[in-house]
Amino acid sequence: MRQTEKITLNFSNGYHGEVIAPRGTLNIGTEENTFAPYNLLYGALGSCYYATFLSMAKKMKLDIIEAKVVISGEKKDDDIATLAHVLVDVQIKSPSDEKKLIRSAELGAKYCSIYNTISQIAEMELKIEILR
Repeated sequence: MRQTEKITLNFSNGYHGEVIAPRGTLNIGTEENTFAPYNLLYGALGSCYYATFLSMAKKMKLDIIEAKVVISGEKKDDDIATLAHVLVDVQIKSPSDEKKLIRSAELGAKYCSIYNTISQIAEMELKIEILR
């Protein structure tokens, strides 16, 4: 097994903190210019999904000009309020074969570890749009 990178979270004065990662820092909190827990979760999901998608696209020799990944979700209406549904909405701009692009996007979801982890508690939905 390979070890993942380690991060440190420092908090003070209630819910004011920072995430310190090997290549950068970001602020956590409830005020402007900070990230909340679901911002971090969706960011992790989107970046993991996109990296996995790019790996699949590279294997299929597809050219990706640019992409946009928008993630949204809904929580259950109970005391614990875990996720119920997550939508990963992907727009891919590429001149490559549309069927192969869609397949690589689907494989990105299939092999993304964070996508699969979240799918254990929430219904996952992948929406793919190819732009020319």
